[in-house]
This record gives sequence, C-alpha cells and structure tokens, in this order.
Amino acid sequence: MIAIIDYGAGNLKSVCNALEKLGQRYKVVFKPQELRSAKKVILPGVGAAGNAMEMLSKSGFKKSIPRLKIPFLGICLGMQLLADFSEEDDVPCLSIIPGQVKKFLSRALKVPQIGWNKVKFVKSSPLTEKIRNESYFYFVNSYYFDSPRKNVIGKTNYGLPFASIIQKNNFYAVQFHPEKSGPIGLQLLRNFCKLC
Repeated sequence: MIAIIDYGAGNLKSVCNALEKLGQRYKVVFKPQELRSAKKVILPGVGAAGNAMEMLSKSGFKKSIPRLKIPFLGICLGMQLLADFSEEDDVPCLSIIPGQVKKFLSRALKVPQIGWNKVKFVKSSPLTEKIRNESYFYFVNSYYFDSPRKNVIGKTNYGLPFASIIQKNNFYAVQFHPEKSGPIGLQLLRNFCKLC
C-alpha cells in the first residue's frame, strides 16, 4: 500500500487519480501512525513552505518522515520540503537532502514557471527507467532546490540550471508534477511503485 500524506497542501486528487490509472493500492493518511503499514510514501504539495512546515509539525509528520526507511517520493513542494531551508517564508525544512530552496530572481523570467520543460538526466536512477533523456514534464514553481551534485539525478534549465530530480538513499523527489505530465509522468510513477 502507498501512503499519500495529507498535510493540507493541494494536489492530492490528481496524485490519487494517477495511482488509480496504474492500478496501485493507496491510502490518504493524516497521522504518522498510519505510515506503519505503508510500503511506500508520497508527499505531494502545492502551496507555501511556511504553512506546509507548520502543518507537518502539528500533525507529527515532521518527526516521522526523516525516520522512514521505505521508498519515499516528494512532488513539487514535497520535494522542496526535504531541503535544509527554504527562502519561501524563510523557514527551516526537514533536512533530509542537503541544500536550500531559492527563488527565481531573473527579471527576464516569468515567475512562477508554469508549463512544460525538459529534464536532462545526469545520473541513472530506477526512477527514470524507460524514460527518454530530455523528456518534457509539467512544472509549476517559483522556487528551485539548490542541492549538491551528488544528490542530483536530473536537471532543468529555467534561467539557470536547477535540480529537478534528486535522490538520497530511499528519498526521491521531483520538482515537476508527474501526475500532470502525461504518459511519461505515469512511467515515472510506475517506476517508483516498483521500488522495493
């Protein structure tokens, strides 16, 4: 069973719909205790970092998530919350994957980035199996995760190159929305579901 953490951020329904298309069993969970029976965990997210961290703290997920030993996937804000710190609301995050979340600053860019952009794979990963390098995924983000190169699986360019797929141990995360990225996004979610 895949646990989808509900901490008050948006985008739960589209993640659930994608898992249903893949024929995967899932459960939306509201308390850390519900993770005990999970084989995998997804942390989706649309919203602001400060409010999200407050909700994770109140619900108890802030303490339980870093202790997980099962495959974990953070999506969009769910990726950014794995960092040490976010410039959005100047908030400390979960400190699971080293790095900071920074705001796009170029005046030449439309912020947030909304739409399709390509991801260049810089390392092999089970998450990207059967996906062509430099495939396009759907992004909605005003901030990006600045993480050490050793944790970066994929990069995207939007005024500057930034990490769009990261991994450390059992923690995987993507800046884009696989559940809104068509067949290629479903393949990435399928790959995650196959992880032991």
